[in-house]
Amino acid sequence: MSRSPQICRFLVAPLLGLGLSLSAWADGPTDNLPDQVRPIPPEGIEVPKETEAALREELAKLGAELEALGKQTEHADFIANYLADVEVCHRAVRDALDYDEVFSEAELTWAPDLIRIGRERAASLKEGMAPWTRETGKVIRGYRSRIDGSAQPYGLEIPESYDFDGRQPIRLDFWFHGRGEKLSELAFLRQRALGQGGKIQPDNAIVLHPYGRYSNANKFAGEEDLFEALAHAERDYRIDDDRIFVRGFSMGGAACWQFAVHYAGRWAGAQPGAGFSETPDFLRTFQGETLNPTWWEEKLWRWYDATNWALNLSNMPTITYSGEIDRQKQAADMMEAAAEKVGLRLVHLIGPDTAHKLHPVTLEEIEDRLGSIADSGRNRVPRTVRFITYTLRYDRMHWVRADRLVRHWEPSTIEATWTEPDRFEVSTKGVTAFSLVFAAGDCPLDPALEPVVVVDGEALKTPRVWTDRSWEVSFEKSENQWKVTDGVGVGSGGPLVKRHDLQGPIDDAFTDSFLMVAPTGETSNPRVKDWVEAEMDHAIVHWRKQFRGHARVKKDSEITEADIAQHNLVLWGDPASNQVLAKIADQLPIRWGRETIQVGEQSFSSADHAVALIYPNPLNPDRYVVLNSGFTYREYDYLNNARQTPKLPDWAVIDLREPAGFRFPGGIPTAGFFGEEWELLPPPEK
Repeated sequence: MSRSPQICRFLVAPLLGLGLSLSAWADGPTDNLPDQVRPIPPEGIEVPKETEAALREELAKLGAELEALGKQTEHADFIANYLADVEVCHRAVRDALDYDEVFSEAELTWAPDLIRIGRERAASLKEGMAPWTRETGKVIRGYRSRIDGSAQPYGLEIPESYDFDGRQPIRLDFWFHGRGEKLSELAFLRQRALGQGGKIQPDNAIVLHPYGRYSNANKFAGEEDLFEALAHAERDYRIDDDRIFVRGFSMGGAACWQFAVHYAGRWAGAQPGAGFSETPDFLRTFQGETLNPTWWEEKLWRWYDATNWALNLSNMPTITYSGEIDRQKQAADMMEAAAEKVGLRLVHLIGPDTAHKLHPVTLEEIEDRLGSIADSGRNRVPRTVRFITYTLRYDRMHWVRADRLVRHWEPSTIEATWTEPDRFEVSTKGVTAFSLVFAAGDCPLDPALEPVVVVDGEALKTPRVWTDRSWEVSFEKSENQWKVTDGVGVGSGGPLVKRHDLQGPIDDAFTDSFLMVAPTGETSNPRVKDWVEAEMDHAIVHWRKQFRGHARVKKDSEITEADIAQHNLVLWGDPASNQVLAKIADQLPIRWGRETIQVGEQSFSSADHAVALIYPNPLNPDRYVVLNSGFTYREYDYLNNARQTPKLPDWAVIDLREPAGFRFPGGIPTAGFFGEEWELLPPPEK
């Protein structure tokens, strides 16, 4: 591969050779002290009383208009589709005032303009119109999140050349923003409305800027933000499904890595820059942190450590970028080494004599290369698919779907190749069930022939392809032999097994619609009562701080059949205090009695212990039930995005004699994962 001399790849000198030190680049040594944690987000500036009063007066008017729109019957469906575009304007200013999150005079000066935009949009919606959906340039938008019902913002850059009435689909590039501890919704919308445009300007393409639910490198709810924002944008713009690119820099580069490796079959290409690509080496080298993870934390690094998933880059064009003297070049170097281990040569472009920014000449080459890739578009049906996964949360790569694993969080691979008009060759490791899935028009097999699929050396005859060229066939391994199945048991309604979107760990419950369920009864033990109240309050407060939504909360006595059908239920309390938990307590693998908590052969006193877990809800096995936990990373982990990884597995016993702190909700005497049939496993050997 030829490259110009200015951007040729070369080895950077060691850190000391560049005259750089850890402390010069890390977030600071005090951010490694778990008992001295600075607040994130920080406190805002003081807002003059008269200014706040004037803003709240205008907010009240917009709030009344929003309420009226919600009740309006004329144009009701249209209003429902676009109400979040108005609500994000109201919520951004209201929350900034309510939670002391005005961080600059510029934000305060712009807040009246944002309210004005909201009121103008409300007036248009009342008449059944949404003129902002036909604007070019920078456009601020909002969608209604299924996770917590909140209105979430995103930004668009619509090229002047876009023909709103045409039929030609257009390329779209996601651009993931960098870390911003002061990036409130107000700050983000101001940036997206008034900024000079993004760091990238691809020709004839829409650029979508996800908010990502604040500063989490688009992980967890931040990951879902991308897909919800895209689905919302697709209502109004003809997005070319085969010309979508994921791109980002700094924290946005870390976000790009995780979207690249987990969803490689979904994009035309990926272009991450800087950021981080894994947890342990980044924290040791960039943050200078001494790591002492529990065994389950270390295993759960595999969720977002992109280095473990490098094989998936064989399914999508990828170009990574680093500044020559940027400490965060470490991320691309780690991915380059991981790719090499699985036989891939990662394209790594270097900005000469450049620190933590995009070099303009190198960016030109990046745009040229991505433009060439866009000319061809995504290959929907590659001849060969190479797929690695560690969890059925990520179960799909192109036309290959993993349905069951031998063990979650261990490497599981499928390599499948279409070799002849009637034949596939498939090899697997760590997988006990999988499917080959082709949409209409996609299957390359001859529909007149009876296909043969050779799985790990076993030749299996399968049903023929349908005449619309769609085809789906499933395989299951039993007693060390593969057989063709009809897929029964893989999806909803089958036996209780770990499957896509029902596989844990605890944090997975907060990537979909959830409802906090408060107890109305009395706990058996006062210490448990105090802890439950404090932890539930912590979960609600920090959901807003870190994932920028407002958790739904209901009393246990108010839970309906609709709630059970629609939400993951987060049950707070013990079986004595929470009515819903009392109904299902004897159907959970961990038994929580008045005197003892029984975990297999281990027993703990109920007077000073509690249980946190995730499990298929016995009242609706297609949804989770969670006991006594919000998302599991805490204040210490907010200080560095690479720390934002799950801190609890599928279940844990909490020792309440150890106070909750900035890292854990108390002592953790034991914790673990459930098995593939949600059974309690024996503790691992030390």
